[in-house]
Amino acid sequence: MTTDNGGDVRLSGISKTYGSFTAVHPLDLTVPEGSFFALLGASGCGKTTTLRMIAGLEEPSSGTVFLGDQEVTHLPPYKRPVNTVFQSYALFPHLDIFENVAFGLRRRGIKSVKKQVEDMLELVQLGEQARKKPHQLSGGQQQRVAVARALINHPKVLLLDEPLGALDLKLRRQMQLELKRIQTEVGITFVHVTHDQEEAMTMADTVAVMNAGRVEQLGAPADLYENPQTTFVANFLGTSNLIEAAVDGKDGDDIVLAAGGGKLVLPQARCSAPTTTGGKVLVGVRPEKISLTHIDDAGEIPGGRNRITGRIADSSFIGVSTQYVIDSAVCPEFEVYSQNIDRDARLTPGAEVVLHWSPAHTFGLDAAQDIDAGVETVEEEAA
Repeated sequence: MTTDNGGDVRLSGISKTYGSFTAVHPLDLTVPEGSFFALLGASGCGKTTTLRMIAGLEEPSSGTVFLGDQEVTHLPPYKRPVNTVFQSYALFPHLDIFENVAFGLRRRGIKSVKKQVEDMLELVQLGEQARKKPHQLSGGQQQRVAVARALINHPKVLLLDEPLGALDLKLRRQMQLELKRIQTEVGITFVHVTHDQEEAMTMADTVAVMNAGRVEQLGAPADLYENPQTTFVANFLGTSNLIEAAVDGKDGDDIVLAAGGGKLVLPQARCSAPTTTGGKVLVGVRPEKISLTHIDDAGEIPGGRNRITGRIADSSFIGVSTQYVIDSAVCPEFEVYSQNIDRDARLTPGAEVVLHWSPAHTFGLDAAQDIDAGVETVEEEAA
């Protein structure tokens, strides 16, 4: 194991402008050697531009790019220890799989390629397919060939630009695990661009959530999900119920909040907003953290939980869970995901219910932000 940061990617003050449009605002980012790092965001957030600046396919407007100890800001792509895998695979249709993977070695004048190519095809579990042409393979297999072709050049960093975007859902899930396995086996730095939250959280050790050319928040997937620092992250990574509340006072390490005529408790440590008495805070809770109890059984709810009453407006059975939408004085469309273990037949649209959850699952955000930032609309999903 080398101790130099040979595979670190370090961006320092990197930015990209096109005329008056800023695609990436000055950005400092370090991707540690050997990590699986995801740049996550909606289309147009600057994630692909950032990746292309690492690859050398875009010239930064300012800042520097280091790969390990080598500054590569102005080096052309072929002089950087980097390979890129695109969504389109870009395989050579007239060459078989073996020759597609061997291409980079042959171009560098290496004569004996057989063992290296065979090892690489074994790594991506395509040893049996070596003599087939790309059109004879499935999309997932073609994507694995593209990864093998990039890895055989032993890059310090592999860049993946929406690599699974063209695959159907089931195949995409298989490929997520496959890419993670390959990354673990080869141990090199992967930087992966995606707009798919689940994909980023399944595969990456570290995720940078990007929005409008800036990194909103950076961290391990579980940390971003459990402790979002902005409304954009809370809404973009999964679903969050956000409640407008006023600070009523303190109780030990907890903040007491008033919302819709009731009280809610929020641990001080889970609040990233100012907490002056009378000030506004957005209180957040994820739909799967909430329990739903029919109003007739409200007396059985344990003490010390945050509680809200409401009426079921809608419910959808989706197999593993039932998703409810609740109308309440606190929040017009409160979402609750309830696992289908013991379904209460009374929980149907029109029923009065109590929503309750542990204060430890509550987070607090600055109310000056847009409460709907990061919520994907139907138009965006179709784009």
